[in-house]
Amino acid sequence: MMTDTPESVTLVPIDRIEVLNSRDRNMKVFEEIVENIRSIGLKKPITVTEREGADGAPAYLLVCGEGRLNAFRLLGESHIPALVVNVTDEDAFIMSLAENIARRGHRPLEILADIELLLARDYSIDDIITRTGLSEKYVRDIVFLLEKGEERLIEAVQNGTIPLTTALEIARAKHDDENLGDMLEEAYKTGQLKGHQITDAKRLIEKRREKGPKTGGDRPKLPNSAHSLVKTYQREVARQHKLMLKADHAHQQLLLVVQGLKRLFADEHFVTLLRAEGLDSLPKYLADRIETA
Repeated sequence: MMTDTPESVTLVPIDRIEVLNSRDRNMKVFEEIVENIRSIGLKKPITVTEREGADGAPAYLLVCGEGRLNAFRLLGESHIPALVVNVTDEDAFIMSLAENIARRGHRPLEILADIELLLARDYSIDDIITRTGLSEKYVRDIVFLLEKGEERLIEAVQNGTIPLTTALEIARAKHDDENLGDMLEEAYKTGQLKGHQITDAKRLIEKRREKGPKTGGDRPKLPNSAHSLVKTYQREVARQHKLMLKADHAHQQLLLVVQGLKRLFADEHFVTLLRAEGLDSLPKYLADRIETA
């Protein structure tokens, strides 16, 4: 693990930082991060580990603080305060998972994604429990769902059709278990299932009985560093920003046109010329703007 503790904060070039374990972000929370940094600055530096870049210059892997990094990038900053730690790639990845788990307060779907990533890296259940700080029962429940190949249930959890707890109960039940209906009703009464979820859950159970736990194709990939929704979000933020700039530019151009037309229409000779050519009328919107300008 970490071999030394950084004593000072370093300004690190943002374009030299690579995100190992990119995550999706709640848009409202991300906007709050951006606004806080814009208003009062960065209260807590990000954490990175240094590597040699392909060009021989220092490069960095992000350990903790992707939201802060994205906010700085969105605000047009070129450098960000960072603590530089000396860890391996594997330890950096684990530290990133641990921070994500602590930050999001055990959101089931994303924890499921993290555990799947660790399993893919050949970590044992005990290793996962030790490194993530999650309870043994919780980890074993999720691993059970993954090892059972319950693609249909996992996809339902991803889509928000049913909560993870309900998926686990369905996976443990036998296909012909008549008590599943009672279990769903009880889950509805206790608030575990809400609204149309109970109907969706019943349909899912029927489909699972008929066609088995697998979907018959590739299920959607769980969030990971290559498929994170953050990348899509960042592209969308950039696109929206460009649209706002274009809209502002168009607005300024329109104001110039309106002011110019107002001056021209104040000239009686110009108005007479327009009348002679049959061009003395304007679209109502533009005419109203000229009058109010």
